[in-house]
Amino acid sequence: MSAPRSMPWPLVALFTAGYLAPYLLPTTVGRLDTGLPLTTTQAGAIGSALLLSSAAAGFLLASRVERAGARTLARLGLTLAFLGYGGAALSEAVPAVVVGALLGGFGSGTVTAVAASGIAAHRDPHRATTFGLLGVSALAGALYLTIPHLGPGHGLPLAAIALTALAVWPFTGRLSGATAPARRPAGPGARLPHRRAGLLLAAAMPCWSLAQNALWGVSGRIGLGQAHLTEVTVGAVFAVALGAGLVGVLGAGALGPRLGRAVPIGAGTALIAGCIALSASADGLTAFAAGEISWNLLYPVVLSYVIGLAASLDPRGRWAVLVGSAASLGTAAGPLTGSVLAAGAGFPVMGQILAAGLLAIAVPMTLVALRAGRLPLPVVEIHVEAPVPAAQGAYDTAAAYPNSYASTSAR
Repeated sequence: MSAPRSMPWPLVALFTAGYLAPYLLPTTVGRLDTGLPLTTTQAGAIGSALLLSSAAAGFLLASRVERAGARTLARLGLTLAFLGYGGAALSEAVPAVVVGALLGGFGSGTVTAVAASGIAAHRDPHRATTFGLLGVSALAGALYLTIPHLGPGHGLPLAAIALTALAVWPFTGRLSGATAPARRPAGPGARLPHRRAGLLLAAAMPCWSLAQNALWGVSGRIGLGQAHLTEVTVGAVFAVALGAGLVGVLGAGALGPRLGRAVPIGAGTALIAGCIALSASADGLTAFAAGEISWNLLYPVVLSYVIGLAASLDPRGRWAVLVGSAASLGTAAGPLTGSVLAAGAGFPVMGQILAAGLLAIAVPMTLVALRAGRLPLPVVEIHVEAPVPAAQGAYDTAAAYPNSYASTSAR
């Protein structure tokens, strides 16, 4: 019964390339802090600027992927990512690094927009999303284990992102070109459907993402300072946590739509809140590892359903792109928020505040999922190919600065 149409690997590859930067943000910012004449706050600000640039690309391109063509935009985004991150990796001048981060961030956001639109148009967006999360989690986990052994310097994580963009380029040949204006829906069909639900979800996502990344940005500091672990141990915990994220992604893919979307999103967000509180209050290896690993196990599961929910609101992928970009805003603000809360109230109280915020945000997100569940699941064939947004951060001594969580995927 299932058509012999296989997994949209070009979209999965683009998803991986687009979300790798948020996943590696902790180690990226940490190395900017230690490898360049920057303060912790300045390094964190560069990381936030990178994510804001990525979000800006998403907002700008949300409704333009069909018209411009997935192939053209994907190649533009990959080119900007390669040149931006690559230039920042090779330069020791702070202004050049900032420009490279902004350029690379815009490229990542462009690639993500193409991926989100294509996955929303795919016959099984949830499955495609889980494969994208699987890819970025696996790659980020491998890099977290590898980068510390390759030497110091700010350029290694940036170079890894740039080379990933270059490696993904061959997949763009299988993407669609521009859609002729005559084929584009006119009248009511061109308007965003389900505006109330879409706007509510888009408004909730910055807060949801901020809470995740606020902790992720300071997780290294919690492990090193409060839990009294070594950098090697903290790195190992993060690598295992990213591995747990892979398990979560596979579990989400196997579960599929059996529970609908409201239960995974609502209950999953509540469980994540508990993990954040546990990790933030950890004073030893057991509590720290339990909080980080369980959190990373759950995060990609909930994220995959959120992405699927956004895709279900508009088969053309516009809500998926807008919701993903809104999440990037929270990701960008998360590290600074976590650092400010930790400095003012301490890690445990910070965790309690973030957990309470997540519980509050779970309510409107669940309501949107319940309402969308009454609508027929869209199975619309639109010839556009691209992957979906996802994301999440990764680890580093960067823990000392405000970091970002990515969305994406497992942490």
